[in-house]
Amino acid sequence: MECGLIFQSALPDDAFGAPAVRLPCLVDEGGREHFLRPGTNLVGREGDVMIQDSRASRKHAEIIMKDGVVSVRDLGSTNGTTLNDEPVGGDAVAMQQGDVVAFADNKLTLSIPGSANATQALPTNKTQAVPAAPTKAAAAHLMIGDETHELSLGANKLGRRPENDIIFDDPYVSGSHALIEVADGTFILTDLSSTNGTFVNGAKLAHNEPTTITPSDEITFGRTEARIENV
Repeated sequence: MECGLIFQSALPDDAFGAPAVRLPCLVDEGGREHFLRPGTNLVGREGDVMIQDSRASRKHAEIIMKDGVVSVRDLGSTNGTTLNDEPVGGDAVAMQQGDVVAFADNKLTLSIPGSANATQALPTNKTQAVPAAPTKAAAAHLMIGDETHELSLGANKLGRRPENDIIFDDPYVSGSHALIEVADGTFILTDLSSTNGTFVNGAKLAHNEPTTITPSDEITFGRTEARIENV
């Protein structure tokens, strides 16, 4: 789900007649998503959310998801748990979208699908609106098939995660796939270590190396073809 690696083939939504449900998750500093299940999730060197750090206790903390509320409590860990830099003890403390929880300095950010500015219960609809980003003047367009996506001045993040500026519905695209930077009519494309790669005119880009592109270039993210169009 995260990296865009397909083992056999991608299934369409509701392939078995069941609605798609996206659960809240903790996102670590490397971009890895640790999905939370209803009830109690054990955090530590052993458990549901694994912390691969000797400073973390074997059973470090618990993330509890109950009645639409996500909370955290420390389990007497050696090096402690903090929420937004405030110490967390043995009593459960409620968390909100975007809160940063740290287990022995290993920081993870809570992501709740469909949340805008408030804590929200588990999603129940098949599709949800992506929170609207602050309005920016379009400096260019990224054309994906017949769809037009605005590119703003500065950095534009691309991938399958909902927090990206341009969101792809392509299982071969990684959660955080690429970055397009726009400045003074110049376009710089960087592949963010995606699994299935970013291609310009058929040539695969090296990971994390900025490349200047033009509106005449053919770009491929995973298996999605795109091109840039000036406004």
